[in-house]
Amino acid sequence: MTRKLFVTTALPYANGNFHIGHIMEYIQADIWVRFQRMQGNEVHFVGADDAHGAPIMIAAEKAGKTPQEFVASIAAGRKQYLDGFHIGFDHWHSTDSRENTELAQGIYRALRKNGLIFSRNIEQFFDPVKEMFLPDRYIKGECPKCNAKDQYGDSCEVCGAVYTPTELKHPYSTLTGATPVMRSSEHYFFQLSSPRCIEFLQQWTQDGKLQPEVANKVKEWFATDEHGHGGLSDWDISRDAPYFGIEIPDAPGKYFYVWLDAPVGYLASLKSYFNAGGPKARHGESRSFEEFIAAPEVEQYHFIGKDITYFHTLFWPAMLHFSGRKVPNNVFVHGFITVSGEKMSKSRGTGIDPLKYLALGMNAEWLRYYIAAKLNARVEDVDFNPDDFVARVNSDLVGKYINIASRAAGFISKRFGGRLTAALSADGQQLLAALQGGAADVQRLYEEREYGKALREIMLLADRVNEYVDQNKPWELAKQQGQDSRLQEVCTVCIEAFRLLTIYLKPVLPALAASVESFLQVAPLTFADAARTLGEHQIGTYQHLMQRVDPKQLDALFEPPAPVAADKPGGEDIADTIGIEDFAKIDLRIAKIVDCQSVEGSDKLLRLTLDVGEGKTRNVFSGIKSAYAPSDLVGKLTVMVANLAPRKMKFGVSEGMVLAASHADEKANPGIYVLEPWPGAQPGMRVR
Repeated sequence: MTRKLFVTTALPYANGNFHIGHIMEYIQADIWVRFQRMQGNEVHFVGADDAHGAPIMIAAEKAGKTPQEFVASIAAGRKQYLDGFHIGFDHWHSTDSRENTELAQGIYRALRKNGLIFSRNIEQFFDPVKEMFLPDRYIKGECPKCNAKDQYGDSCEVCGAVYTPTELKHPYSTLTGATPVMRSSEHYFFQLSSPRCIEFLQQWTQDGKLQPEVANKVKEWFATDEHGHGGLSDWDISRDAPYFGIEIPDAPGKYFYVWLDAPVGYLASLKSYFNAGGPKARHGESRSFEEFIAAPEVEQYHFIGKDITYFHTLFWPAMLHFSGRKVPNNVFVHGFITVSGEKMSKSRGTGIDPLKYLALGMNAEWLRYYIAAKLNARVEDVDFNPDDFVARVNSDLVGKYINIASRAAGFISKRFGGRLTAALSADGQQLLAALQGGAADVQRLYEEREYGKALREIMLLADRVNEYVDQNKPWELAKQQGQDSRLQEVCTVCIEAFRLLTIYLKPVLPALAASVESFLQVAPLTFADAARTLGEHQIGTYQHLMQRVDPKQLDALFEPPAPVAADKPGGEDIADTIGIEDFAKIDLRIAKIVDCQSVEGSDKLLRLTLDVGEGKTRNVFSGIKSAYAPSDLVGKLTVMVANLAPRKMKFGVSEGMVLAASHADEKANPGIYVLEPWPGAQPGMRVR
């Protein structure tokens, strides 16, 4: 019976590009989705950007963009990552969408009707300059335990203490530097502590679906001590304006906390996909989104990282269940990715930049294979070891698998016109039967997400094929008189075996499998094809399918940024000492960039129109075109030298100089950074 599956990955926060952790998760899910499709199952695989919340609102403001523009600029860069690593989402959407608004508000109304929403006043820090309540990450101060300075509002990085923001000594807003004040505000809560929720979640999380270590961790969250402390707490689901998010119905000035509408984005993306006609065009699915998602036979699965287990195994299923919706069939939790046993760090050269990987000409399927070889169904970190990566790709993929085809295809093409034979002797039939017999185990391991075990089984089968090749030595048969039929038979067995191995590897190596299908001149391979042979079949001309990894590519991938000498900050010596009277001669002023234009005929210059509080504007030419688009700068505040003598240039008169930072070695350390004052500064203020 054909299964109908709805599959998602965690939604990436839309404040930055994809990192290697995202790519690992997407590869894991993509392999499972491709396997299911090769089984003949109907799969709808969707993703979306998690687009709401204070961090995006603030980042957009700093970038001089609306939140929507900021999120759109991030979303525009997603495709190159997904296409580059052959990750085949059916649809990619955003939580900042009509579908998500409708679904999130509908779920909230159903929870409220079910008596699980309540409100109460809470005290929290408020920034009087920014005029907004401050999330924990935007509050710093001295640790109340060890007095370490500049610690965040929830925990101390020095002594490890955990506390509330109100316990910080000398707190300040990281947005404006202002001292926050305590204010009261009405907040809305989802009553997760309700006996109804606890009973449902204990049953759902402990019924054998979740991974054992996940179920055990969840069990800890239910536990209470002898005083009744602990257990599930009610969930604060609201935030006050200003906030970039979805408004709470019938609560002016209140917005859903981003973690409420983010998982709803899974449903919103699927709904958008249905509204666009994707399921009907691809699968003939004629039901509406609501009919499909409610159907008993439809299975729902989420692939997520271990850091967001709490939200996906408690809040998310409770929200769905008590709003009258189906809950997920399972949540598949994975670990993080490390490099040579260490947490990734770009500055130490232990990070993997996905786009740099591709730009170096490294095969995306090397990484897909290597990650798959390390993945299992448990919540374990995946370690990328460069030496192991080279060995596995070169030994397994090229040495064991690819070489099977390269050692046989040439003889079939040159000696037999590309024609395989159906006349196979007992040893060849026995080998192929053994490979076909391995299909069930490989399929079971893919289904269970035991990719590492699946690939080990496939490579053991490849070892048997290579033993057959070494025993029959087609290169020697080709030199002997009267051995043509045996040569054709041995090479046919090799090609048939290569086809079977390709079927088993196709979920991991989709692009390579497509090249093999073209070479073999066959339709897209499915697991059903493992039960038959090609017989007297015509194949095409063999082209080499995969190169070996060059260790130098790994060296380039992990090459750290050029070190900066300790006695030369910024790559150059500190200038000679000056007196205060020298500095006083320089009149530095806050300036507002009211307009910015490219300078025609110049590759480096931008023309800035500046308001320095004089009642008029000034024109300044600045060589920052390589770092900024004009639209990035309009409306920004910066610092300028206001008493610099006007300078006549080819393109006009420059009436000052804006200040920017850069490294002395611009080739090794590219980047220009225009100085930007904190919010609250006004044009004309002097920098002293």
